[in-house]
Amino acid sequence: MTAVFSINGRTIGPGHPPYVIAELSANHNGSLERAKDSIRAAAAAGAHAVKLQTYTADTMTIDCDRDDFVIKGGLWDGYKLYDLYAEAHTPFEWHGELFALARSLGIDIFSSPFDESAVDLLRGLDAPAYKIASFELTDLPLVACAAATGKPLLMSTGMASEAEIAEAVKTARDAGAGGVLLFHCISQYPAPMEAANLSKIVSLREHFDVVVGLSDHTMGNVAAIAATALGAAAIEKHFTLSRADKGPDSSFSLEPDELRRLVADTADAWAALGRAGFERPSSEDASKAFRRSLYFVADLPAGTVLDSSHIRRIRPGFGLSPKHLDELLGRKLSKPVKRGEAVRWDAISV
Repeated sequence: MTAVFSINGRTIGPGHPPYVIAELSANHNGSLERAKDSIRAAAAAGAHAVKLQTYTADTMTIDCDRDDFVIKGGLWDGYKLYDLYAEAHTPFEWHGELFALARSLGIDIFSSPFDESAVDLLRGLDAPAYKIASFELTDLPLVACAAATGKPLLMSTGMASEAEIAEAVKTARDAGAGGVLLFHCISQYPAPMEAANLSKIVSLREHFDVVVGLSDHTMGNVAAIAATALGAAAIEKHFTLSRADKGPDSSFSLEPDELRRLVADTADAWAALGRAGFERPSSEDASKAFRRSLYFVADLPAGTVLDSSHIRRIRPGFGLSPKHLDELLGRKLSKPVKRGEAVRWDAISV
C-alpha cells in the first residue's frame, strides 16, 4: 500500500479526497495586489492550496542573446529566456506577505523553488511542502536540497524518462523527504486532450510505489475528473483571475468559477468511487421493495396443487424470489391464500 503523507494536517493519498492546488505561476502579471486577490479568489473557490514559483531571472538563466537562449515556437515564441523570467517571476520580497495572507484565509501555500536560494527562502517561511517543476526534475542537487527540509516533495514528471523519474524519487527519499508525490504531467502549454495519457497515473503509482497526482495543462476539467477516477490524489491547475487580462500562463489557466467547479467535481468523482467488492449501499434498501417476487394471483383453498395460473413473478418484492417458481409448481397449499398475497414457505406443504 502506497504510504500517504500530510500537508498541514490534511492527508494526501489513496483513500482520501483529492487535494486541489491552484498554481498562481506568473498570473499575478507583476502586481502584488493581483497576487493577493488571486489567493483570496482561490480560497473562496475552495482550493486546498495555492502554489507560487520562487525564482528570479538570474537564478534561472543568464542574460544572453545567443540562439540557445531564445525560445522558438510555442506560447512564448521569440522570448529571450532571461526576459521571460524577468517578466514572470514572483519577487522574493512578496513571499512573506503572500504566505501570511494565505494562512489567514486557511488555504495552504507553498512553492516551486528553482535553486537553493529559493529553498532557503521557503524554509524560512516554514513552507509545508515543496514542488519540483518538470523542467527541474533532472536537477538532482535541487531535489536533494528541497527534500532535506523533511517536508513532502511533489514532483512533476513532464518530459522525464522512467530512469530520470527513478533517480529523482531515490534522491528525494535518500535526502529525507517527508513523503513523495509524483505528478503525471504533459509539458505542453496548453496540452491537447489526446496527449493527456492519463493511464500513466496508474503506471507511476504501481512502478514507483508513491502517491500520484495530475499536474494538468489541458483546457477544462475533464482530464482532472478522469484522473481522480484513476486514483490521482492531488490535482494541480494553473489559475488566473481572468484570462482576458492576459499574462504568460493565462491562456491555459482556470478562472475562479472554473476552479470552484473543479474542486466540487473532483470531490464528487472521488466520492463516487466507493469501495471495491460486492457490498451494496444501504441507500438501496428501500428500492428492494420494487424488485419482482412471487405472488398468488387467485384466491385458493388449502390443498390446491399449484400451477402457473396461480403464481406470477411480479412487483413488489415482498414474496419469495422468482428463482423458486419451478420448485413451487406441483406442490400443495398448506392453508388458504388470497389474491395479491405474497408467496411464503409457510403456505406450502412440505
